[in-house]
Amino acid sequence: MKSINFLKKAWTGVIEFIAMHQIPIMIILIIIVTAFPFLTTNKYFLRISTLCLINIVLGLALNLVQGYMGQMSFATVAFFGIGAYAGALSVMRLGLPSLAAMVFGMVTAAGFGFLIALPTLKLKGYYLSIVTMGFCEIIRIVEMNWQELTRGSLGIMNIPSVTIFGNKLKSGRANYIIALIILVIVTILIKNLVNSNFGLSLKSIRDDDSAAETMGINIVHIKRVNFIISAAICGFVGAFYAQYVTFIHPSSFTSAVSQEYIVMIIFGGLGSIPGTFLGCIILTVLPELMRGLLQYRLLIYGALMVIMMNFMPGGLLGNLDLKLIRKKILDRRKKTERKGGGGE
Repeated sequence: MKSINFLKKAWTGVIEFIAMHQIPIMIILIIIVTAFPFLTTNKYFLRISTLCLINIVLGLALNLVQGYMGQMSFATVAFFGIGAYAGALSVMRLGLPSLAAMVFGMVTAAGFGFLIALPTLKLKGYYLSIVTMGFCEIIRIVEMNWQELTRGSLGIMNIPSVTIFGNKLKSGRANYIIALIILVIVTILIKNLVNSNFGLSLKSIRDDDSAAETMGINIVHIKRVNFIISAAICGFVGAFYAQYVTFIHPSSFTSAVSQEYIVMIIFGGLGSIPGTFLGCIILTVLPELMRGLLQYRLLIYGALMVIMMNFMPGGLLGNLDLKLIRKKILDRRKKTERKGGGGE
């Protein structure tokens, strides 16, 4: 118990340090992330880093539904898979360029998102999680059995790499940069979205949907639009993923994989963009570091989550207002200075 309390105090100190030095830390992180692909030629490091960026995008999309809307969804990976298959097939069979294929994957996933949102988001509670889990399984079965379209259990191989202005981006460095650009665009989009009137309505629905309805907020419409935006983001990055890895298989898009993304955003902190970044990075890199402890990996992973849920139920960075924390620290320092001055 003492060690847990020590860790909590240490983490509080880290949060306070971040709150007081936000701009320098942000500048340093931007420099590191931007310069990283030029500092290493290790293909493995570049691949894991690119997958980290893709996972963060998916985590942000899921957080729109679970963190800001307050409803659990298992459809993230289903939409990711729909985007991947739609993007791959549009490149291979329709001859679409890479960017057009990503847009096609986005529109296709958004269309399925609309079909799911239309009947289910009128319901409350855990109905959405039940429906989306079933939907994820249906999509997996279709991908596994529609041999003529998806090649079933063989998967789709030899997907053309991302092509920009006629140049194929086969290097890990180039794909990392494309993934980083996608992440930056999605982060800015979601940041503006959650801070807009739409985002305020979304948070009101999450906190108290009855009160939100009383204030005149169209709950069902807001939920549907939010769900479709989340699906569209998953579809877009799914189409990029297919062209990045050049091989996709139904086993990559199961409800079990969706659970991993749910764990990532809970670990980092629901309703927190920095928390999503942190949770996705840690839980993408950690399994790679623990490959030597394969038989114990799930045990350690589960123990970590139990500790988190008991001692930090909000996640590492959940429900944190860095501006408020900074203000409290400055107020505390002023009081200390006044007391010190009064003593003299």
